[in-house]
Order: sequence, then C-alpha cells, then structure tokens
Amino acid sequence: MPPAVVTLLRDALGVAVSTASADLDAVREDRSGWRSATPPIAVVHAASVAEVQAVMRIAHETSTPVVPRGAGTGLAGGAIASPGAIVLDLSRMNRVLEISEADELAVVEPGVLNGDLNDGLAPLGLWFAPDPASRAISSIGGNIATNAGGLLCAKYGVTREAVLGLEVVLADGRLLRTGHRTVKGVTGYDLTALFTGSEGTLGVIVEATVRLRPITPGETVTVAAVLPDVEAAAAASAAVTAARLRPAVLELIDAAGLARVAAYLGADGIAGTPLESLGAAETFLLAQCDGAGAADEADEIAGLFAAAGGRVSLSADAAAGDRLLGIRRAMHPALAASGQVLIEDVAVPRSRLPEMFRAIEEIGRRHGIEIPTIAHAGDGNLHPNFVFTGDEVPEHVWAAADDMFRTAVALGGTLTGEHGVGILKRRWLADELGDDSYELQRGIKALFDPRGILNPGVMFDERVATDVSEDPAAR
Repeated sequence: MPPAVVTLLRDALGVAVSTASADLDAVREDRSGWRSATPPIAVVHAASVAEVQAVMRIAHETSTPVVPRGAGTGLAGGAIASPGAIVLDLSRMNRVLEISEADELAVVEPGVLNGDLNDGLAPLGLWFAPDPASRAISSIGGNIATNAGGLLCAKYGVTREAVLGLEVVLADGRLLRTGHRTVKGVTGYDLTALFTGSEGTLGVIVEATVRLRPITPGETVTVAAVLPDVEAAAAASAAVTAARLRPAVLELIDAAGLARVAAYLGADGIAGTPLESLGAAETFLLAQCDGAGAADEADEIAGLFAAAGGRVSLSADAAAGDRLLGIRRAMHPALAASGQVLIEDVAVPRSRLPEMFRAIEEIGRRHGIEIPTIAHAGDGNLHPNFVFTGDEVPEHVWAAADDMFRTAVALGGTLTGEHGVGILKRRWLADELGDDSYELQRGIKALFDPRGILNPGVMFDERVATDVSEDPAAR
C-alpha cells in the first residue's frame, strides 16, 4: 500500500512530496522529548489549500493516516509521524492574507509565526495577543490546534479568545468555513471553538481569521522578586489575584529551576538582577503591568511581594524589563543544556497553587528526582520539568508524572492548560473527562473522521490505529 500511495501523491503534487530519509526522520519528533518508533511513508510540504485538499482526498480514498504538522514546536507529541502515515507539513503556508485595521482582524495561513505577525502589526498600532513563550518559532496554526496559552493569558486570554473563524480541510478533502468576521456571531454550533484545541484530529486548519487588539497605551512596569521559598512565592502570586490585580505577566520559577537558570546565564547574565545572590531555596516571581494604571498596579504588587518576604526590584525601563523577562525565557534553554527534557503542563485553580507546588516537591522526593517547575502563576498553569539522559523517558519519571497529573485533577485542575493531550497524555484523558464525556468526544471524532485517518492515536488511545509498543505513556 505505501508505495502506491506515494505514487498517487507524486502524481498529484510533484516535488512537494518527499521520501528523503532526512525529511522523514525530522518529523518523528517535536519538542516534547518524544520520538516516534517509525518514520512516515512521506512528507508533503503543502503550499496551498488545493494541495492540502489533494492530500486528504488521496488519504481518504486509500484509508491512509495523515498527521498535520506546523512548526514542530509542540510539547505533547501531537504532530509526530505515526506508522504508515503521511505527514502533512503546513509550514510553507505562511502568508498574511489580510489585515483589516477597521475591523481589527487579520486573515492568516497556518504557517505564519506569532512573532512575525506581530512585527507586521506593530506599525499599525495593533497586536495579536496570544503569546506562547515560543512565539518566535511557533506557528499560529499550531497554536490554534492546541489552543495554546502563554505568558499573557490571565489578562488577555488563551488562543481561543482570539480566533474568529477558520477554514478547515476535512478528512475527505472538503473545505469547511466556520465562524465570522463580526464582533458578535452566534449562529449554530460553535465549530470554530470545536476545532480550536482539536490537535489535528477533526480537520486540517488552512486559514484563520484572528482578532487583533490596539497596542496597550502607556508604560510597562516590571516587578521582580526573589522570595524565601516556593510556598512564599505561590502565596504572593495568589495574593495578587485576591487583591483583584491583573498584571499582563505573572510568572514563577521554583528554586530548582532558578538555580539552573542562574548557572546557564552565568555571572554576566545575572549581574544587576535579583539573581546575583541566591539562597538555596529561593524562588523568583516576575510581574509586568501595562496600561494607564501600570505604575500604581506595580506598586501594589511590589508591596505584596515584599510582604511575603521578597527582595523586590521595580523598573519602568523597557530594557531592564526585557532583561528580567529574559530570566523567565531562559528557563527551558537552561534545562535543555543539562539533558533531555520532558516539559509537562498542568493547571489548578489559582487559589490551589501553593498546594500544587507542595505536592510537586513531595512527588519529587518520593520518586528521588528533582522537578524544576515554572508557572504562569496568573492563571494557575504550571510546567513541571523532568530532565533525564538517554533517548527514552525513564519509567520512574512517568510514575512521577502520573502522580502529578492525578494530584492536579484532585485539586480541581486539569491535565493540560495549553500544550494539549497529544500522545503523551492520552492515558489520563478518560480519567479527567469521565466516561460519558470521553465517549461523546470519541463520537465527535468519528463523525468528522469516519475512517479514523486524521492524527490517529492523538488524544484518544486507539491501539489499532497507532504503534504504541514503545510508548510508556500508553502502558
């Protein structure tokens, strides 16, 4: 079957189809640390909607699995090759098709990078609010497919709040348009929201109409603090929320993560910042306030950080603020410098943040591992990280992750706040959703994709559709 499918693809799409070993190997992994057991049968570098439709028609007719893929920056194994699959690479569909200043919207292809869109919008006084920490390398199509979050969610919302409409190629090659260009629109079921976060299991996103915002006027004021321990930092961030303050950014790095960041940046990198003299258990809390009342809000936050025992630094200087934010952005490069990294993602109600941090420390002690953790503290979204050596995630790391996921759900939280389920978290999906919701969602998948060819094995544990023999998360 595979050679015949590849021949059909080449006849229809020519040089857009690759079976080069380097191309096949490159799509076996994303940034999750997970690598598929087998390469795909081909990679198609689609450059138009028509090419995507052609791929899906061939796949539908031959019952061949298709894995949609954007920039490959996912963290849950949601866009990596599965056995016998075509990987449909959308990164070449990277045009901004329209910017409407009057309607404050943009129409973009899925391969447009977040950062590139905002660079083009800045001279117009507009911006696209979703801001994953990976905005310089992550694509808008991938952000929509995972309903990505990021640094600004507590104030400006996750990706779903910025998506007005979509064009989606369905499993049989039909083109579906959803949503609207109007501020309001409530006709029928909200299929736009359904596709947002569907991880390529319902259709292939080929165009998005996204909401823009006026650039927030006024200065940005940054507040940074080093606090005695993670519980003090978590309590301080909860106090910010309780005080009805909404900074644009509120980030927390625990002691284990902060020590690695300090070592990674080196003496020159941390000179003049609160990291210059770190105690063993000290943690880092960072807030950025924007808008007309930024200075007053920052003063209040600085007071709350100080009341929790923090050494506080406050600055309205943009360069100083960027440097402090750079400490947060250095977290994952710092971890990657010391081994393979499994970047996890759970969320709890903001009031339960101190409890979740205590639980992570206890889980680390119980399993004999250090779990450096960073949190979007403003919305209760934590990223515990597991650093390991070798090509496969060790079993004791999965055991610790299992404890962590179950704890987050028990605290009223969720398995994933922004990375998606992918392959890595499908084992726990039914536990969080419950039997009825799980079966209803499988039914929705079957309605949109009756032959089960779209991203098989992602989200739902379908052993017949994907090779999970080497996947500890599926055992």
